[in-house]
Amino acid sequence: MRLAIDWGRARVGVAACDPDGLLAHPVETVPNDAGVLDRLDRIVAEYEPFEVLLGMPVDLRGRLGPAAQAMGRVADDLVGRLPVPLRVVDERMSTAAAARKLAAGGRTSRQRRNIIDQAAAVDILEQALEFERLTGRPAGTTWTGEGGELSHEPFPR
Repeated sequence: MRLAIDWGRARVGVAACDPDGLLAHPVETVPNDAGVLDRLDRIVAEYEPFEVLLGMPVDLRGRLGPAAQAMGRVADDLVGRLPVPLRVVDERMSTAAAARKLAAGGRTSRQRRNIIDQAAAVDILEQALEFERLTGRPAGTTWTGEGGELSHEPFPR
């Protein structure tokens, strides 16, 4: 089973999938405050995933800009705490896709606000699972935590 994280400035969405990697579902929205890493530690301990996927903000051309540099620092913090591998995956359009799905389901913008990050994490996880089903390869890149500047080259899907 896997967990996926959609890291936002105010909130962090978490999603999980079943052990067979077929169905993704929302887990929780965590406030992005001083306790966010401790809460994520507890979620990882509870779900016991074999890996965690972190959405990497990639521009529409697949390039890594300033937002990705900031997410690299978040990934560095996470990889030092997680007992399992961390993979960074392309999250291009995940929040927009999640917003469309929630709106189509009749949710108002006020109702969407509290669950959009979870829905985006579900979208990240669904895309990664679909990529793996289609290619036989895991999506994204294993994060080693070695720091340094991210390449501005196109990010692997």
